[in-house]
Amino acid sequence: MRVVVLYSGGKDSNYALYWALRKGFEVKYLLSMVSERDDSYMYHVPNIHLTELQARAAGIPLVKGFTSGEKEKEVEDMKAVIEGLRVDGIVAGALASEYQKERVEGIAGELGLKSFAPAWHRDPIDYMRELTGIFDIVVVGVSAYGLDERWLGRRVDERAIEELVRLHERYGVHPAGEGGEFETFVRDAPFFRARVVFDEVVKKWDGPSYSGVLEVTRAHLEPKEAQLSKGG
Repeated sequence: MRVVVLYSGGKDSNYALYWALRKGFEVKYLLSMVSERDDSYMYHVPNIHLTELQARAAGIPLVKGFTSGEKEKEVEDMKAVIEGLRVDGIVAGALASEYQKERVEGIAGELGLKSFAPAWHRDPIDYMRELTGIFDIVVVGVSAYGLDERWLGRRVDERAIEELVRLHERYGVHPAGEGGEFETFVRDAPFFRARVVFDEVVKKWDGPSYSGVLEVTRAHLEPKEAQLSKGG
């Protein structure tokens, strides 16, 4: 089956891609939607420009769609892009958002395509633990009380997950960030031929709103063979 994977560069879209490849699907394209808004209803925003590096690392063509981010219209913008692709299905990283899942399924239905959401309704803590065993994940955006500036640029590991569990119990933060509490970026994955290295970053923090982003202003791909030769 030929599929397009909706791809933001974060943990969920990379899991969707990982799942599709393991299923034996022919991943024809990765699709990144670039929104003019910082608070898109549908799409991941922080560092979306870096999906170009990730696509190169994965060796899969990247298609970019652009949207003003207007509610519902951004769904039509994505549909217009997918309509021009020769695929049989759409794979998305939805975990708990009914809004996103329903709209992707709606696009698939209108275009006569199959829709897949392999992470749908998984236990968020088990899911996060599985992801940390597969990917190198870093937090690039936060927007929830309890998540402070120190989380920006932090690698998601077992200790981070334990803290997220405590924040969930205390403040209701979703352990997998599904409510927009945090955004992530995957620097390495089993299907990457090279890993993404951040060269220059800028932390932007808004204390009153408990929100911030880690903007990666310069990055490059480093072949894994080069890392092995360095002993890392």
